[in-house]
Amino acid sequence: MTGSRTTGLVPALIFIALVVAAVASLGTPLITSVATSFHVSLGSAQWTLTVALLSGAVATPVLGRLGAGPHRRATILATLAIVVAGSALTVLPLPFAWLLAGRAAQGVGLGLTALMMGVARDHLPEERGAAVIALISVVSIIGAGVGYPLAALLAELGGVRAAYGLGLVVTAAALLTAWRSMPEAPEGRSARVDVAGAVVLAAALLLVLFLAGERELWSRHLAVAVGLAVVAVVLLCVWAVIELRSATPLVDVRAVRHPAVAGANLAMFAGGIGMYLLLTLITRYAQTPPGAGYGFGLTTFVAGLVLIPFSVLGFVAGKLTPRVRARVSAPLLLAGSAVVVGGGFGLFAARRSDLAELFVAMGVLGFGVGGFSAAMPGVILAVTPKSETSSAMSFNYVVRSVGYSLGSALGGLILATGTAPGHLFPDDSAYTTAALAGIGAMAITTLTSLALARRHTSETTP
Repeated sequence: MTGSRTTGLVPALIFIALVVAAVASLGTPLITSVATSFHVSLGSAQWTLTVALLSGAVATPVLGRLGAGPHRRATILATLAIVVAGSALTVLPLPFAWLLAGRAAQGVGLGLTALMMGVARDHLPEERGAAVIALISVVSIIGAGVGYPLAALLAELGGVRAAYGLGLVVTAAALLTAWRSMPEAPEGRSARVDVAGAVVLAAALLLVLFLAGERELWSRHLAVAVGLAVVAVVLLCVWAVIELRSATPLVDVRAVRHPAVAGANLAMFAGGIGMYLLLTLITRYAQTPPGAGYGFGLTTFVAGLVLIPFSVLGFVAGKLTPRVRARVSAPLLLAGSAVVVGGGFGLFAARRSDLAELFVAMGVLGFGVGGFSAAMPGVILAVTPKSETSSAMSFNYVVRSVGYSLGSALGGLILATGTAPGHLFPDDSAYTTAALAGIGAMAITTLTSLALARRHTSETTP
């Protein structure tokens, strides 16, 4: 695939990855508006975000395997059609349950990121493909920074339905773009999907992400939470056995056990916890009213603007990383990016009395996340066959989703612990404690990445 078709393919891949990420994140700024509009509790409204993450985590490995087969184009189009249908449900004047169903359908689109990477690796020259894959990885994260302020502004101007209307428009545009631009997969690919493995993995992920999001379950019904956690671990072990015995596994567990892939996924898990933790800390701190003794009392829209440095510098880092990659190994870039994110935590822990300081911390976070996301595919794909690109990267994104969910839960737990009885907001010191926990997560990420870098050096040195 060359010439003008290649030129048109690249922006299509980037656009689709950006759209599905932005639409899945629409639940974040609209939680309060949903609670008010549908007359439900904030806990129930929180599920408009959680259900999208859940469906995305479950759908990602399945779509990754389908994307590795001969029907990748049909898979992409069908998935986007589901996302468009879900977007329509969020706009129509239907009860709250239908809104949740629509958000679940929108979340399925998160599984398309890995498929976009597979298309890029199959149909672009190697060097160009690597750069585009890195950029896809970046926009899949900064999409939240793009969707947040736009959704918040539309919610303030026209209500929650208007905000979700944005999702319907851009997902319809993404479907049209995919129909016009997505090529067929190369011939000779297997079309079989490990259904048993998909069902068991879906059940395990549902439990893991449910437990991460239900903090009250741990505080009020600890025995039940521990029991469900044990069941989740058992299901993951059963899934691994199924995959090892399957001729066409959902995820090639043997490849995942490769030291480079296993190390990259561990770094992604710990890094995901830290990255999402800082993102949630800063946005929550910015919206806390000054009456709490800190915070700026920003509206949802203005708080969304705090994400602009995150998105802009994340994109800049994503564009720079392939150039730096020519001189520095991908694992070393992971380590350096993790240190940058840790620096963002340090800035937030030390200085947050001025709004400008939050912008700086968010910009540092964005630059670190952008570099980390752009470098990650290089580590995994260096030891992954082309035909397994979608499957390998989909597993990495499942790991990222779990890390993000745990990061959000960790932040909520620390802030809840730092909230005195009878008080609505946590003590300011709780934010410092959460930031220090984030520094710990990024330290683990850095050490894991450095170990990968040392292994990479030893394997490439004659």
